[in-house]
Amino acid sequence: MKYVLVTGGVVSGLGKGVTASSIGVVLKACGLRITSIKIDPYLNTDAGTMSPFEHGEVFVLDDGGEVDLDLGNYERFLDVTLTRNNNITTGKIYQSVLDKERRGDYLGKTVQVVPHITDAIKNWIESVAVIPVDGKEGPADVCVIELGGTVGDIESMPFIEALRQLSFLVGQDNFCLVHVSLIPVLGVVGEQKTKPTQHSVRELRALGLTPHLLACRSAQPLLESTKEKLSQFCHVPAGNILNIHDVPNIWHVPLLLRNQNAHHSILKQLNLHSIAAPPALQDWTRMAETFDNLTESVRIALVGKYVGLSDSYLSVVKALLHACIACSLKPSIDWIAASDLEEDSARLTPEAHAAAWETLKNAACVLVPGGFGDRGVRGMILAAKYAREKKVPYLGICLGMQISVIEFARSVLGLESANSKEFDDQTPNPVVIFMPEGSRTHMGSTMRLGSRKTLFQTPDCITSKLYQNSEYVDERHRHRYEVNPEFIEILEESGLKFVGKDETGKRMEILELPTHPFYVGVQFHPEFKSRPARPSALFLGLILAATKQLEAYLGKHQNGS
Repeated sequence: MKYVLVTGGVVSGLGKGVTASSIGVVLKACGLRITSIKIDPYLNTDAGTMSPFEHGEVFVLDDGGEVDLDLGNYERFLDVTLTRNNNITTGKIYQSVLDKERRGDYLGKTVQVVPHITDAIKNWIESVAVIPVDGKEGPADVCVIELGGTVGDIESMPFIEALRQLSFLVGQDNFCLVHVSLIPVLGVVGEQKTKPTQHSVRELRALGLTPHLLACRSAQPLLESTKEKLSQFCHVPAGNILNIHDVPNIWHVPLLLRNQNAHHSILKQLNLHSIAAPPALQDWTRMAETFDNLTESVRIALVGKYVGLSDSYLSVVKALLHACIACSLKPSIDWIAASDLEEDSARLTPEAHAAAWETLKNAACVLVPGGFGDRGVRGMILAAKYAREKKVPYLGICLGMQISVIEFARSVLGLESANSKEFDDQTPNPVVIFMPEGSRTHMGSTMRLGSRKTLFQTPDCITSKLYQNSEYVDERHRHRYEVNPEFIEILEESGLKFVGKDETGKRMEILELPTHPFYVGVQFHPEFKSRPARPSALFLGLILAATKQLEAYLGKHQNGS
C-alpha cells in the first residue's frame, strides 16, 4: 500500500480536506484506485454529539458512521463509499487500547502512549487502507490520509509519531508527505511572507517528518522569488512547491494541481510512474468551467437553525449546487434564521423579522433541513405553512418533514396543540414521537443511522418518478423522532399522503401533498448521496419545480426509463 499524508501548518481551516480530496481526484484520473482516511485528534469518539457551530455538519455514512464533514468531500470528489473506520479519532484509539487493557491483552505490561497508542494508530491505518471503497475487489493503490488540526498541536502528537513510524515501516517509496501551509500578504507593500511556512516545516521536521511537497495557500498566485525562497529554507525542490491560490469554485483545485504537475511529483515519490497514465480530467474540467459560465440563477430560501455557519449545512449546499448545475442554473441561497420569522421577532427585532419574510416571499422554493432542539421551530412551521398555502415548492428534510406534519395537523386538522414530543413532552396531540428503540440516557450513536430501504407505496407519486424507481430507494438516516403512526389515517384522509414507508410499513419516510406542485418531506437525508455528476433526485425535483420544469422532466423520464 502507498500512502499520501496531508498535514497542515500555520493556521487551521486552510482547506486540507479539499487539498486531500483533489490529490485523490488527480491520482484517480491517472488510473489509480484511491481510498481515504481522516484523522481527527479530538477526544470525541465520533462527530455525532458535536454542535454544528463547533465543527460544521455531521456527515452520515452508509454504515451509520457519524463522521467529520471532510469525509463528505472525499465521497463527493472521489465517488467512493467510506466506512466509519475511515475516520480515526483520539477517542476511538484510546477506547480500543483501554478495551484491550481491560481484557488483559497486554499481558501485565505498563500501557503507554508509545508504543501502545502509536501501534494502535498504525494498525488501524494499515487495516482500513486495504478495505475497498470503490465497489471493486481488492485493496486500493493509494491511501490519502488527512491529519486534522495544525502541526504543533498537543493532541496530534501521538498521531505524528505514529505516522513517522509508519513512514519508516513502509519505506520511502511508499510514503509521500504533502504539507499545506499559508503564505500571507501583509501591509500595503503586498509582500508574500514565507516565514510562517518556514517555521511550520521546521516544526514538522523536528518531529521526524520531512515534507516532499508543499501546498501553499494564498489569495494570489505565488511569485517565483517566493517559491525559490521556500525551496531554499524548507528543503523542498521548487518543482514540488504547489500554489493553491483562491479559485472561483473548488472544482478548480484538482485542475490547479494537474497544471502544476503535482501528480508527477507524487507518482515519482511513490514509484508509480510505470502503472499510471496521464490524468484524464476532461469531464472534471468541463464541470468546473460549466459552473463558471452560468449566468441564470434560482433563489432558494433555506430556513434553518444554524445559518450563522454555512458549513453546518455543507452537504445540503453541495446537493443544491449539483441539482442547479444539472438545470444550467447557479444556486442563489437565501439564508433565513428560522427564529427571525417568528412573532416574537416582530416585537424584539422588527427589522430582522421584516427582512426574513421579504426574503422568504422572494424565493422560488423553500428548503427546511434537519436539526435538533426547539429553537426556531415556530419559524420553520410558518415557512412550511407559507409554502403549502402559496403553492411554493417545498422540501423538508428530517426535521423539515416533521415540521410539515405538525403544520398540517395544526392548520388543516385544527389540532392547535399538535406538536413533536421533542418540543413539548406533554402535548395532547403528539404527531411526532420518540422512536421506541432510541436511548434516552445516551446521545452518541443511539439514533436511527445509516442507509435504510424506503418502499414506495405507489409508483404514481412525484418522488418515485424522480428516483425513476417504482419500488424502493436506499438513503441515509439520522433521527431519533418519527411521525406517530396513530395519526397517519386522519392525516391521509385530510390530503397528506405518505408515499414512502420503511420495510415494516409502520415508519413514515416520505410525504407528499398531491394538490401542490411540489410539497415533499423526507425522513432521510438525500443530500449525503448527492454527487457532482449525479445530483440527488429530490434536490433536482425541487429546483425543477422552482423553475416550472418539473412536469416536462417527469414526462420525459418515466419510471425505469
